Amino acid sequence: MQRFPMTMRGAEKLREELKYLKQVKRPQIVKAIAEARELGDLKENAEYHAAREQQSFLEGRIQDIEGKLSFAQIVDISKLPNNGRVIFGANVVLENLDKGETVIYQIVGDDEANIDEGKISVNSPIARALISKEEGDTVTVQAPGGTVAYDIIEVKYV
Repeated sequence: MQRFPMTMRGAEKLREELKYLKQVKRPQIVKAIAEARELGDLKENAEYHAAREQQSFLEGRIQDIEGKLSFAQIVDISKLPNNGRVIFGANVVLENLDKGETVIYQIVGDDEANIDEGKISVNSPIARALISKEEGDTVTVQAPGGTVAYDIIEVKYV
């Protein structure tokens, strides 16, 4: 089976969500279903159908998280020696050569990606262009808005 890369923090967040869904949300939905059953005829009981639909979504999400965690390849980059090479989990300081702006991205798994937090998917065009490059290299990224050139200023393993 194919393994999916994930940072330690990403795996931890998924485990926290799984625990919350199983220990808090699931009992709430079970209670809502029980209360809706007490209201009478289930064929025309909107509360019952809504609660069952919520239960279906919840169980799907639980299965999704459990599957992701079971096939996760958890990478703890802080234990690797920093040789200045861009790898999964690294924080990369980049300078946009056209705009002169500096940005910092962390390369993470698909489920962890959040551009507002500076986390980009390992499968994104910019991450694919950065992987295996080193500090001081210049990379060209084919972005939706055109070609963008970046200088790799620094690579951090944190």
